[in-house]
Amino acid sequence: MSLGATQAGIEVAFAVEKDASVANTYKKNHPACNVFVGDIRNFSNDKIKEIPRGSDGTVIFGGPPCQGFSYSNTRTRHANNETNWLFEEFVRFVRIWQPDFVVFENVRGLIDTAGGIFLEAVLDRFSKLDYNIEYGVLNSKDYGVPQDRGRFFFIGSRQKVTVSLPLKRNQPAPTVHDAIGDLPSLDNGASESWLPYGNRLPSTYARKLRGRRRFSSNHLVTRNAAYILDRYHHIPPGGNWENIPARLMRNYADRSRCHTKIYHRLRLDLPSVMIANYRKNMLIHPTQHRGLSVREAARIQSFPDSYEFLGSIGFQQQQVGNAVPPFLAQAVFSTLLEQAD
Repeated sequence: MSLGATQAGIEVAFAVEKDASVANTYKKNHPACNVFVGDIRNFSNDKIKEIPRGSDGTVIFGGPPCQGFSYSNTRTRHANNETNWLFEEFVRFVRIWQPDFVVFENVRGLIDTAGGIFLEAVLDRFSKLDYNIEYGVLNSKDYGVPQDRGRFFFIGSRQKVTVSLPLKRNQPAPTVHDAIGDLPSLDNGASESWLPYGNRLPSTYARKLRGRRRFSSNHLVTRNAAYILDRYHHIPPGGNWENIPARLMRNYADRSRCHTKIYHRLRLDLPSVMIANYRKNMLIHPTQHRGLSVREAARIQSFPDSYEFLGSIGFQQQQVGNAVPPFLAQAVFSTLLEQAD
């Protein structure tokens, strides 16, 4: 979200991040931003008041922990999950600092978790703080991202006008080929981060993310065991675990409980399925028998190649998968700025 805000023309001055690995990546790519590394509950009210304010309008934005609202975590989608109430800390920041605008992002599962109690609570809190509210689910593929990924967005404004959500683009979404077709070919377990680009000409989308660079980083691929690679060979573009012969899936106690995103091979001619926990889901490269590299996943998320992810490969994969696609965030903040004038 910070990258999308910056791309839209917003100066990001302060951030809160609990995960030290994520914070290191954030500091690397946002060196001018002051970052508090720690639990937001340990950031006092007095400290909030000390955060500097710009003179041209202010915004607080963020995405409180969302795992508990995810459809893939049915055991935690209830009101007794403590992390599901951490949005109250976001509300605390807004109540004390009183920005002109608020942008709140989460998984679309927030809408109906626990019968909608969390959505009702979020709307109630900001309504009582005198914010005009607009909310809905935006799909990243409608905003120039080569990925089918729905996210809940809420925009609040203290001004008299309500800031609306961005309109969809009137053009097709980039495809997976547009996103990664110019990147180098890699092997299972590739471990060299910095590599030159491949020999294929970049698409318009890829050129936008490459800039004038000749090399890019994060070309790391999980090393899968031989029996997993054997499974990959049976899956066509657009296919999934259902294409794998039963004899190769005997370690699954009940195959019927596998969901369609397990062992999904991407299609070159379409936007990607959602890039989330793509290592755990065994998301497969469209033409090569391996998982996606960190850079390929970042391209599908719309990160520019100048954005470098730090930490072990597992931490890098998690950072990419958890991120809001920058182009989607940029569309939201650009709309906010246009209507704020």
